[in-house]
Amino acid sequence: MAERPIGMFDSGFGGLTVARALIDLLPGEDLVYLGDTARYPYGPRPLDEVAGFAHQIAEVLVDRWDVKLLVVACNTAAAAALESLRDRFDVPVVGVIEPGARALVQATETGRVAVIGTVGTIDSGAYQRAVESAGGSDLVALACPGFVEFVERGEFDSEQVHVLARRLLQPAVDAKVDTMLLGCTHYPYLARTIGDVMGRDVVLVSSADETAFEVRRLMLDSGLVRDRATGGRATFVTTGDVSWFEELGRQLLGPELERAERIHWS
Repeated sequence: MAERPIGMFDSGFGGLTVARALIDLLPGEDLVYLGDTARYPYGPRPLDEVAGFAHQIAEVLVDRWDVKLLVVACNTAAAAALESLRDRFDVPVVGVIEPGARALVQATETGRVAVIGTVGTIDSGAYQRAVESAGGSDLVALACPGFVEFVERGEFDSEQVHVLARRLLQPAVDAKVDTMLLGCTHYPYLARTIGDVMGRDVVLVSSADETAFEVRRLMLDSGLVRDRATGGRATFVTTGDVSWFEELGRQLLGPELERAERIHWS
């Protein structure tokens, strides 16, 4: 079983932050990444619809690529379907919410923290519950509609995204939080803009990095780590335009994304 690949998915490009962290942390592992760019963004969609997408994608990763572990590298999909995916499939399923929440609580010194995410993620209450379970803090939870769309256009540092960030993040500034969790895997690409708005004293926590550490821990505990130090292969799949996925994906991930293939839903 250890020789099988890790499977992961996101609504589009955001999960590449998790893929980057996994490639760096577990360079001997094979990886299959599926970006559902034909149906992004997930954030504004009803959670039951997102759950349906998540189950459809997970089934493809398990049946076609025989993955040994599933990473739900999308906060909205994790909020909508993590537990039902765990109930349905026999492979371990890791989400991005719990690891990020634990790191947020560990990082704060004042207890005043914030999490930012899509409308669907924040409205689900998943982060609010996860932060409380991790030890609790004085939490400001903010939905940031529009951030994902800027990332998907490859626009990370424009005046427009700065204006939007200043407006959306003002409640966290007013609350004087000392730590902020980027509760969407797209948001690390906007870290410079978010950091400019929040100020240099506010620590930004990436759920992507914490998820990669969680995957490694689970694989070590379960005996799923491949017996080699390097040489892993990454496969990239999209439901949308392949050339766009390759161009922007290579910019976001790096040279490991040489090519992508397209999957068509029947």
